[in-house]
Amino acid sequence: MIGVYFSGTGNTKHCVERLVHLLDGAAQCVPVEDTQIEVLLGKEDTIVLGYPDAKYQRCTVHFYRNVFSVVPRSKVKLVAKMLKAIHAQESKKASREKARAVVAELKAMKLKEAAKKVEDGFEETLTYCDFPSEHWTKIRTNNVIERLNREIRRRTRVVGCFPDGNSALMLVCARLRHVAGTQWGNKKYMNMKHLEAMEQPQMAC
Repeated sequence: MIGVYFSGTGNTKHCVERLVHLLDGAAQCVPVEDTQIEVLLGKEDTIVLGYPDAKYQRCTVHFYRNVFSVVPRSKVKLVAKMLKAIHAQESKKASREKARAVVAELKAMKLKEAAKKVEDGFEETLTYCDFPSEHWTKIRTNNVIERLNREIRRRTRVVGCFPDGNSALMLVCARLRHVAGTQWGNKKYMNMKHLEAMEQPQMAC
């Protein structure tokens, strides 16, 4: 295994190194500009590449839960409606304006901790607005990953206790292979034509 990153992107280098060393403590990480990169890649079967321009989208559901953790139970439903209104706007600009209004309203309700969490974290939940509106509901949560994790937990709980880590890994990999090879794995989650249409004007420029 080898990790590859772009020089000058410290955060990408850190993330690649951390992931690679978790998977293989003896693996090395090199910049893509390394003069020996072709030779090094030819010796490895597994390559981990970090993309510095990848955008981070915080799951809106987990964001809501973080805010609810500092809200009295009697006010959770009201605050939930306020938070959902942020992500029900027609643009990122409108969502930002709504978020600022929600922060002000939370402060007026004397929910200072909740207001701070919203103020500090709402921007991370709006990355989906940079993509086609047809994809918004699909990419602003971790629902796809959560569904897959739930399926893995369902299968592992049947076994209960594994003799070792490899046996657990074999079951998980078998389940993932089954998901990828069945109708569930082949089902189209998003229509990529919308994304391609958005990228064409950018490429023309």
